[in-house]
Formats: sequence, structure tokens, C-alpha cells
Amino acid sequence: MKYWDKRPVEVRNLFNPAFCGLLLYRAVAGFLSLDARGMPFSMSLLILPLTLQRHSREVIQRGNRNYLLRVMADHPELQVGFAQRCTEMLPFTFEALGVLHSVGTLNISDDGRLIVVPDGVRKTVSGTDESKTAQRVANFIGKEFASIGHSTTIYTTMGIRP
Repeated sequence: MKYWDKRPVEVRNLFNPAFCGLLLYRAVAGFLSLDARGMPFSMSLLILPLTLQRHSREVIQRGNRNYLLRVMADHPELQVGFAQRCTEMLPFTFEALGVLHSVGTLNISDDGRLIVVPDGVRKTVSGTDESKTAQRVANFIGKEFASIGHSTTIYTTMGIRP
């Protein structure tokens, strides 16, 4: 990971650790609304690649009345390059998780699940239209991951070998 001032301005803006942390927070909070045990760490690695890429976010937003597995089945193009995006996003995901943990809004359970503090972030979704959409999609993905329940099913559906 490069020092902050050595990163291109586009990378600093799009992959801002606080914003990425907010997306992860929304996803984990959505997950916790259906499964109080917390989100498995392996699922958290898929949140940013799904919410930050515009096409993925828009497809998921349009199909949010369907189940995520159905959306993925109807749009196989979402799998193209997804594994590579996940790999490229790992450093930013780790950095965002570190920010959440350092400010006290993220805890890790004994069995490695992610749990967010209920009042760690404002409940009101605010910001630009694009950031609001990303936050809502992250929350939806978190809920869908909780309803699916198994990391293996999610990874396989996304075209990634667990």
C-alpha cells in the first residue's frame, strides 16, 4: 500500500478509507439485522468490488426486489473480471476495516465474524446521490449475504473459487 500522498488523486477520492469503511459498515449492519452472529470475514471481501463498480452497483440496485442470487443469474456479465477486482480491492478493504476498528465501530467476535457497533455511524444515509446509492446497495448486499448464509454459495455464485 502506497503512502496516502503518493497515491493518484482518483485513487484517493474513490478508495478513501473512510468512505470504503462506511460501505463496509452498512453491509455488516445489514447482515446483523438478519444474523446477530456477525458477518464472516470472507464475505466482507466482496462488498467493495460489488458496490464501488458502477455497473455492478446499478444492476444490483435495479434488481433489489429480487434475491441477489437471482440478480447474479440474470446478469452473468457481473462475474467477468470479478475475481481480479476482488484481489485488487483487498488492500483497500483491509485499510477500511482497519479504520473502522481504530475508531471503535467494528469488533471481531471470537470466531472471526465482523460486528459493528449499533450507533457507530449515523443511520441516515447522506451524501451525493452516488454515495447514497452505494450505501443502500451495500446494506442490501449485507442482508442478502445473511439470508444466503454460506460463504461457499456466495463465492461460487460470484464465480470465485472459495
